[in-house]
Amino acid sequence: MVVDHEVVIVGAGFGGIGAAIEFRRLGIEDFVILEREDDLGGTWHVNHYPGLAVDIASATYSYSFEPNPRWSRLFAPGPELKRYAADVAEKYDLKRRMEFGTVVERAVWDDEAAAWTVSTADGAQRTCRYLVTATGFLSQPHTPDFDGLDTFAGTIAHTADWDDDLDLSGRRVAIIGTGATAVQLIPEAARKAVHLTVFQRTPIWVVPKVDFPIPRGVQSLFARFPLTQRAVRLVNTSMLELLMVVGVLHFRQARLGNRVAALLAKAHLRAQVPDAGLRRALTPDYDFGCKRPTFSNTYFRSFTRPNVTLETGGIGHLEPDAIITGDGRRIEIDTLVLATGFDLWDTNFPAFEIIGRDGVDLGRWWRDTRFQAYQGITMPRFPNLLSLNSPYSYSGLSYFTTIEGQMRHMARLFGELRRRGAQTFEVTEAANAEFLDEVTDHLQSSVFYRGDCASARSYYFNHQGEAALLRPNSTLTTLRQMERFPLEDYSFR
Repeated sequence: MVVDHEVVIVGAGFGGIGAAIEFRRLGIEDFVILEREDDLGGTWHVNHYPGLAVDIASATYSYSFEPNPRWSRLFAPGPELKRYAADVAEKYDLKRRMEFGTVVERAVWDDEAAAWTVSTADGAQRTCRYLVTATGFLSQPHTPDFDGLDTFAGTIAHTADWDDDLDLSGRRVAIIGTGATAVQLIPEAARKAVHLTVFQRTPIWVVPKVDFPIPRGVQSLFARFPLTQRAVRLVNTSMLELLMVVGVLHFRQARLGNRVAALLAKAHLRAQVPDAGLRRALTPDYDFGCKRPTFSNTYFRSFTRPNVTLETGGIGHLEPDAIITGDGRRIEIDTLVLATGFDLWDTNFPAFEIIGRDGVDLGRWWRDTRFQAYQGITMPRFPNLLSLNSPYSYSGLSYFTTIEGQMRHMARLFGELRRRGAQTFEVTEAANAEFLDEVTDHLQSSVFYRGDCASARSYYFNHQGEAALLRPNSTLTTLRQMERFPLEDYSFR
């Protein structure tokens, strides 16, 4: 069978860009990148709300093989991440291979032809030998079904669909949600709104943010001597590794480290909020790490402003000009901001219908059995499919650890395909089951199962109660396993 493309990559965020770079390294040039948005960048294109910035130091939140010496701050603002994505895509000549405004709805495997047929919303179809899904973990915004939402006559904005012309100055604003996005947005809204009401369902752990502008002299040093920036990356990554591996993944063995992180967050809260009652309302009652913590020096302080109110009693319903709280109080607003996160498990795994060998539906298979993926990237009965945003794939606190580990996996896998003169790969049932048992066993020591996470409402957990998102390994272990996995874990033909 003659296919339209050797490879179809779905998604032009950092994951899709990384996959495309690896294919070019492998000498595979016949690929296309399909993107539903009107430009590349993924999360950093879709999100552009006030205050947007990376919450991992930029030296770590970037490709290790493409350091950027021009970050303006230690934690770069969102537009710089978008520009970085564009620069990398230009360097590797990827943009001409991208098709924007193309929504993939379905992909079906043809075992006889050994190819995928990819269907898009415009009715078109194209075939490919290999399919890569790089649709991201946080790509489907979640909009709660509040009673009366459709009757609200004011302005409604979702943080993942922000209108840049929206000015919050002089408005009576309600923000629903206190996750990592809201932590960045709330201080900006508090400075502009005549009154801001924040509806909190679950408090978030927040630690101090050591952030500062990077002087031009330091940027020049990084540009002239890249090893200096690599050293900064190593130090920052090691600190994140200590937080993630010791405090979260090894909670049973290092409970004290987790407690120290929680005490740091509580001390940060106490330093910024003098009112004891307000502090209690802002203090999580679940263990540190059950839900992704974040960094901010201004979030807690925002609630001490006279124009900011914290509501914890829930939402009853909406009226054309107000929110009625769960206990019947009426709060007049003219602007409603939904910082309600993303629909991770219901619509993101997978982001479109994927039908593998023997007619197996990937989404149904995950939900009927368990969420699983060998090394976080392949599944049995789904030949020639690389799913970059899969269960147990997210490693460390920087997404780039995950991306680069998967790039190494691709290099080894396609190198073996070439050596054998084969066209098709598929992970074996036995290897997949062994990996699932391994990660499940390792996670038994984590805060997710040994700590108190009952009230966290964390997207780390799926509907089956499993923390099936994170890979329970250190960065070095992940990278080593991704480039040294046993080749007999795959069948080739």
